[in-house]
Amino acid sequence: MFLSDCARVDTSNQLGTFNCEFCDKKFTKQSTLKTDVHVHTGESQFSCKVCGKTFRDSSNLNQHMLVHSSDRPFSCEVCHKKFARSCDLQRHMRVHTGEHLFSCYVCNQKFTQSNDLKRHILLHTGEHPFVCDVCDKRFTRSCHLKEHMRTHTGERPYTCEVCSKTFTVLSHLKEHSLIHKGEQPFSCSVCSKKFTHSSHVKRHLLIHTGERPFTCEVCCKTFARSFDLQRHMRVTHK
Repeated sequence: MFLSDCARVDTSNQLGTFNCEFCDKKFTKQSTLKTDVHVHTGESQFSCKVCGKTFRDSSNLNQHMLVHSSDRPFSCEVCHKKFARSCDLQRHMRVHTGEHLFSCYVCNQKFTQSNDLKRHILLHTGEHPFVCDVCDKRFTRSCHLKEHMRTHTGERPYTCEVCSKTFTVLSHLKEHSLIHKGEQPFSCSVCSKKFTHSSHVKRHLLIHTGERPFTCEVCCKTFARSFDLQRHMRVTHK
């Protein structure tokens, strides 16, 4: 649809006004009319050159560009975390105040962020809208798809500054960094033994529960760890 198709000039006004045929609003600038028309048509004319996200008007794009900027002038007075935009700081403050403005209409679970609620709703609908072009695996979040794609591309963008080990996911790098710091923030709820990684705690808990979730398909022997099952398969059923 061309702009001329949904705009008409009011010649009775000396300044000239541009009327939107969708809602009959009047504008003195054709550029302002163009923005209004995109609201009705759903078209996005402004695109971020960094991440490709699109916006209906330039002001929203300019606000978004602050996300990619290293300048973070807004600081949380509680934990000192810094933000590029004041709106991001305001949303973050709900973490400290415990304010939950958004509620799930299915289970009534409450959230501090609207995006968290949207992601939660997908659990009820079973929807996985993000699909891998290579293997067709589906995801509820675009960031999970982005991380998954690195298994196909081999990209490992996160590097440890101490030992230069690389990772596909930032959270894995953060957990790895604890090894160099000597921190063990995860502890067993039964015996209080401490661990560097949360996955190590889960594996350790199997000792207390006696659970052996990994089963050999050949002889039905069970194991507490996948590593032990793999070793068993190599040694016994090779």
